[in-house]
Amino acid sequence: MDVIRNNAAALSGIDQLRALMDAGTPPPIGVTLGFTLIEIEDGRAVFQGDPDRSVYNPIGSVHGGYAATLLDSACGCAVHSRLTAQQGYTTLELKVAYHRPLNDASGPVRAEGRILSIGRRAAFAEATLTDAAGRLCASATSTLLVFDLPVPPAG
Repeated sequence: MDVIRNNAAALSGIDQLRALMDAGTPPPIGVTLGFTLIEIEDGRAVFQGDPDRSVYNPIGSVHGGYAATLLDSACGCAVHSRLTAQQGYTTLELKVAYHRPLNDASGPVRAEGRILSIGRRAAFAEATLTDAAGRLCASATSTLLVFDLPVPPAG
């Protein structure tokens, strides 16, 4: 995580994400939920995770928030890959559809995000989450706010 923080002013979004992958240190949410960024290219990001019983809900399947988090990460990083070093983003809206339940036998799962369009202030992305057999488990669309990062004070 410090890789991005320490080099953010010098690296484009895609270079920040590549540096994060090269460092092999996922963000804390990836450690907590057991997923990692495995592919990044211009306008596309892929995360992989292995859902286990630690992410189960009371009804005995993987909590929907696990899938939503992977889908949100895939959409967000797809947008991040197109940003300059002076830009940031945040999710404004995430709509998730659950097609098939996940359980500890589903993995590894892949969340693949793609940009649909990106402008000066807004980006639109979509993502799919598939299980180890390639079956669609969840999908999402996302609206993201793109903004200029504050300029750090000199000195």
